[in-house]
Amino acid sequence: MESSEFGRMLRRRRDRVEPAAVGLPAGGRRRAAGLRREEVANLAGISVDYLTRLEQGRATSPSAQVVEALARALRLPDADRDLLFRLAGHVAPGREAISSRVSPSVQRLLDRLAHTPVVVYDAAWTLVVANEAYDALMGATTTWQGRERNAVWRNFVGPGSRALATAAETEALRAGLVADLRLTAARYPADHGLRRLVDDLRAASPRFADLWESADPSPRHEPARHKVIDHPTVGPIALDCDTLTVAVEDLRIMVYTAEPGTEDAERLALATVVGNQALEER
Repeated sequence: MESSEFGRMLRRRRDRVEPAAVGLPAGGRRRAAGLRREEVANLAGISVDYLTRLEQGRATSPSAQVVEALARALRLPDADRDLLFRLAGHVAPGREAISSRVSPSVQRLLDRLAHTPVVVYDAAWTLVVANEAYDALMGATTTWQGRERNAVWRNFVGPGSRALATAAETEALRAGLVADLRLTAARYPADHGLRRLVDDLRAASPRFADLWESADPSPRHEPARHKVIDHPTVGPIALDCDTLTVAVEDLRIMVYTAEPGTEDAERLALATVVGNQALEER
């Protein structure tokens, strides 16, 4: 990795991003224009210390996931994102690999939904980014590591989620996820990360292995439109869950809402408040 050039690019781009562009208040005393290190680190889901070492050239070989997260946090256009990957010693993911790219236009959409629980998954159902409202509702996704960030793994191996479901609903969800993952594997036959995910799932879950080997594949997975979330503080919340697909990046955006004026809407608002307070106290 060209450490010094990578760090210089991070610093230059951080200085150019206006706080309002990433949904942060522009007020307060700032010694310089742009974003603070802690703000970029929070947006990218990495520690301030690690970002400092990257900027100073004292940390080498950041993973492709970290580079993608930094590109997203800094709202880099495609050309600058590709350059950041090259400076980190990586080839920017192409169409032959599953993308975790959140384009600036999609990010603007997410910014406008800041107070609505939203989570973004890639084509293999690995979490790309979740907003604070989603974390307040479902628990801090920043604590999820490795395979835990994959929804298929969580549903077959654990640790699951706060969504309540009957045995029949769980089985239907699992069968649909496997069918969807099989279609993803057909679209990205050269993606090594996806191959490893499938191998790990087959080794860890006999039920996944049975479904994967099934000669009669299930229909494409259609996520449940209605979910009941068992929040630890406010109790069960019945929500609508709509999944939007971004065709170019092959992303899934899941948005959780409640019918206005209902008790569930009040509980969702309360869950967001108390959940954010709990996250801030960590």
